[in-house]
Amino acid sequence: MLRVTVELWPGGRERARRVIATADIGRIKNGAHADYEVRLEEGSLGDVGDEAVVREYPRWSASVWDLVARCIAASLNGGQEGLPQRPSSPDVPMHTRSDGLRYVRLREIPEPARTVFRRHIEYSTRPAIADDPEPMDCAYAWDWDDFLRGRR
Repeated sequence: MLRVTVELWPGGRERARRVIATADIGRIKNGAHADYEVRLEEGSLGDVGDEAVVREYPRWSASVWDLVARCIAASLNGGQEGLPQRPSSPDVPMHTRSDGLRYVRLREIPEPARTVFRRHIEYSTRPAIADDPEPMDCAYAWDWDDFLRGRR
């Protein structure tokens, strides 16, 4: 089995490193053209992508990174070895309160951005939008913009 580990080193400091994702790749059929199964996991999100199988991979024909890239691509692309279309920034609707205050609804932010953003604003002030069905499930538009720009 291969385990690929992705570590984050905040500010380049090894002492502060932490694992943020792993890929487990196991050979399920031996031979010159082997089959490999892959499972991706990402921190608090748990499993991401699909459990996928790369079939008839010609062992010893390329670098191990070729196998790793194909397995990750297959997991993220519904079993196909090609990469999915590059994602864009999350498209989140902006709402405006009657007094002009702009805000976003956390429930409208797609994962994994929602979980990470929620963690980043955990101790921040948030608007209570009285006419929203979930008034405490909102954040200031400027906090969302700062998050997307890497300033939060």
